[in-house]
Amino acid sequence: MSGRVGWGIVGYGWVARDYMAPAIRDAGHRLVAVADPGAGSRVAAEAEGARAYADLAGLLADPEVEAVYVATPNHLHRGAVEALCAAGKAVLCEKPMAASLADAEAMATAVHRSGAFYGTAFDQRHHPGHRAMRRLIGEGRLGTVTAVRIVYACWLDRTWTSFEGQDNWRIDPAQAGGGALMDLAPHGIDLVDFLLGEPIVDIAAMTQARAQDYAVDDGALLIGRTESGALAQLNVAYNCPDALPRRRLEVVGTHGMLSATNTMGQTAGGHVTFTDGADGRAEEIAFDREASPFLEQVRAFGRALLERDERAAWDAERDLHTMRLIARAYAAAGLPAGRDAA
Repeated sequence: MSGRVGWGIVGYGWVARDYMAPAIRDAGHRLVAVADPGAGSRVAAEAEGARAYADLAGLLADPEVEAVYVATPNHLHRGAVEALCAAGKAVLCEKPMAASLADAEAMATAVHRSGAFYGTAFDQRHHPGHRAMRRLIGEGRLGTVTAVRIVYACWLDRTWTSFEGQDNWRIDPAQAGGGALMDLAPHGIDLVDFLLGEPIVDIAAMTQARAQDYAVDDGALLIGRTESGALAQLNVAYNCPDALPRRRLEVVGTHGMLSATNTMGQTAGGHVTFTDGADGRAEEIAFDREASPFLEQVRAFGRALLERDERAAWDAERDLHTMRLIARAYAAAGLPAGRDAA
């Protein structure tokens, strides 16, 4: 296997087209093939120089495909991941792992049985600003961390689509498994683990169906606690106008606070600031503002594919724990994840 990884993509929607395909190219890897039933998606893939298949079988049989990014609607993750693991392909699957906890558990079993290299695409772990925050927290700059506060929101109405004529599957409970909580909260839950080096163990939530006309939640508030006692607060939403401030991450400790604005999302950039707890002075934290989290994720996955000692950073069981927390959050809100969340 060369250092120039041959990638396949299953599900060539807007995230795959606008962010993953450019990241593969910019990382020096190759987009070899795409599997998507949509003719428009296949035309777009061919424009990138990739072979385009109408179903997964062609991609599975393609010997040049070494790693596969799964970006289908959530309810199709399980089938794709199980087939790819059985075929010996490395798999990077979009979050959430699946539309239901049962499917996520089956996926983790398939990974374990096959020995395939698997990762969930928590790209926010790879944002250079978040990695700078993790380093400073690990160095003790904040003292004892007491709280993590996250706002991650957008406007997603019924008519939103990535391709003309394509349905908005994110608002269909059968395909998505839930709404804003299912889609956006996994990033925040995973970031708490990444930044603090320990996962959330207790969680509760309240959801709303307040502004949008569809059958899933359009907003949620979650509170959680890690085993050592750090508290986490997440506000996720599909009902926040995009012109408003809607992407903020704060980590508070006994010695100071780290604040990140406009780092959460698919693009590069944003700002990270340290505020000293003794005198209130603010310091801008330097990080690479040119590298997107998608680019850094592709680079990291490629390194781990080639160097086995890099694979410890990718953990299906850890990601399954995040999925279990999502299911518990929905249960705490009185809504069953994986079915109609209205």
